[in-house]
Amino acid sequence: MRRVVLLTAGVLLAVTACSSGQQAAQSRQGQAGFVSGNGNVSVFAAADRKAAPELTGKTLDDKTWTLSDHRGQVVVLNVWGSWCPPCRKEAPDLVAAAKELGASVQFVGLNTRDLDPAPAKKFVQEFDVQYPNLYDPNGKALLRFRGQISPAAIPTTLVIDKTGKVAARVVGEVTKQTLLGMVKDAG
Repeated sequence: MRRVVLLTAGVLLAVTACSSGQQAAQSRQGQAGFVSGNGNVSVFAAADRKAAPELTGKTLDDKTWTLSDHRGQVVVLNVWGSWCPPCRKEAPDLVAAAKELGASVQFVGLNTRDLDPAPAKKFVQEFDVQYPNLYDPNGKALLRFRGQISPAAIPTTLVIDKTGKVAARVVGEVTKQTLLGMVKDAG
């Protein structure tokens, strides 16, 4: 009986930790815990938008990428980790949206907490991610978004308008349809 109660409690804890947004401590290397949001969308009126911070860094293929180089273009920034189950679930939708929108929108990933780039590179290969992905193992780039992205809220997706301001945000998994709507509203 005790074994059944412990097993049931363990299963309930595992299910609610990822699905309800409560903090889930994982033992995988490079991940100290995360909060998976519920996919709520926040859309900001043009007058209420705040500037995205300057973001620059090295991509997983060792190229330099800078947000300000894309001023005049809508940018979709997705914060993810290879260890994050919701990130894996949303990856096909992000890839499909990027393909559908083409060169009119710049997609960029911000990989965080993968202390070794190998799992992140494998994730990009597995999901056929064609857009650049910044490698941010220690979260320094992510911390520049303080007040706009919680460092524990992974995945998070921002849509940055053509003037460099945050037009919309999803904390949690994003779907292709939601993303397409957010980009349309930001343009």
